[in-house]
Amino acid sequence: MNKTDLINQLAERLDGDKKAAQTAVEGFIDLVQREVQRGRNVSISGFGVFEKRARAARTARNPRTGEAVKVKKTTVPAFRPGKYFKDVISGSVKLPKATAKPTSARAAAAAAKSTAPAAAAAKTTRAPRATAAAKPAATAPRTRAAAAKAAPATRTRAAAAKPAAAKAATTRATRATTAKAATTAKAPATRRTTAKAAAK
Repeated sequence: MNKTDLINQLAERLDGDKKAAQTAVEGFIDLVQREVQRGRNVSISGFGVFEKRARAARTARNPRTGEAVKVKKTTVPAFRPGKYFKDVISGSVKLPKATAKPTSARAAAAAAKSTAPAAAAAKTTRAPRATAAAKPAATAPRTRAAAAKAAPATRTRAAAAKPAAAKAATTRATRATTAKAATTAKAPATRRTTAKAAAK
């Protein structure tokens, strides 16, 4: 398996996201190289340790000619496999079947955390709709009660206006009758005075 094969197989476990798989592999390699170059060990539990080792100056032999060659002091990267990795390779520990998605406890916890904000957001978006729907129902009884209160007031005003109109009509009628009586009373008096004048 080369780097391309590793990326392709990792992409299958990431729902076919090849770009994310490539970023993950290249990022992992870059981080390990930088940390080991600084002299720090990169320890991955259950897998192994990437470390920097110093080699002293020594005399080696050229495999082609057999001639002795002096090798200077140098440092080299090294990988020290962990116990679990060794047990898997030796066959004393059997690996579980590979799945499309990792089924570890950490992966399950991460999935639960990612779904929790979505559920909370769904609840918050549904709540205003429910309150908005409940507002008209709450205001309806108030408007009805207000209408019921306003109705008696208008009725009392109309009832109060009717006697006032009746009083005004009666006063007009009485004024008209008194005026007629006055005119009829004056007419005989004038007739009598004219009759007396004629007799004289």
